[in-house]
Amino acid sequence: MMLSHLFSIGPTIGQPMSQPIVAMHIPDGFLNVPVMLVAWIFSIGLLAISLKKVEADYQDRAVPLMGVCAAFIFAAQMINFPIPGGTSGHLLGGTLAGVLLGPWAGSLVMSIVFMVQALIFQDGGIIALGANIFNMGLIGTFGGYYLFRTIRNLVDRQQSGHQFKGLVTGTAIASWLSVVIAAALVAVELAISGTVPLAVGLTSMVGWHLMIGLGEALVTVSTVTFIWRSRPDLLYTSSRQRAETLSRSALR
Repeated sequence: MMLSHLFSIGPTIGQPMSQPIVAMHIPDGFLNVPVMLVAWIFSIGLLAISLKKVEADYQDRAVPLMGVCAAFIFAAQMINFPIPGGTSGHLLGGTLAGVLLGPWAGSLVMSIVFMVQALIFQDGGIIALGANIFNMGLIGTFGGYYLFRTIRNLVDRQQSGHQFKGLVTGTAIASWLSVVIAAALVAVELAISGTVPLAVGLTSMVGWHLMIGLGEALVTVSTVTFIWRSRPDLLYTSSRQRAETLSRSALR
């Protein structure tokens, strides 16, 4: 997922907007209490389940891989590229984390990245952290991963097995679409909070992130392709997929 740094809704809530709304990181004061509470509940609930899943299902080798993935995504987010209109974008990495680590470990990694950004670099609000984790992290890791897996399986059935085409197609579509959905959700949250009219928010957020998502897809596909060609064993495989692979191997 890509996001822009400029969050231009005006200096304070209620002031006229001087520039388009294009950012994903929501500062404190832009969401009302009910929206923030719902976002926190969903985020904490999913992260609690993720922690239990990682403890129960993941192998020990996944722990250092989680650390490496978090460091890579955090460093990659420091690299910005210009977007027409006076702002910039950078890798978010939710779908990338999901493809590499699975939705459960990937969610924990993305949450840590956003916590560090909010607490140390003041990128996004502290109180709004639950919404930022849900919008930019959990949508990419959960939604992005399961969409990726669905598309890959559909393509692979036509290719008689897990092939590179399914991997690339699923990664590209999932990473791009996760950006668009997250951008639309931010606009809805701001509209419910009375910060920005829904039509204005959707037009600006979705319009820009249709293009920003292309950059996210390019970076994600490039990274996944490199790993697939050099260390395919690092790509996440669910317990169900491993069982199916073993069953096919036993039948040969």
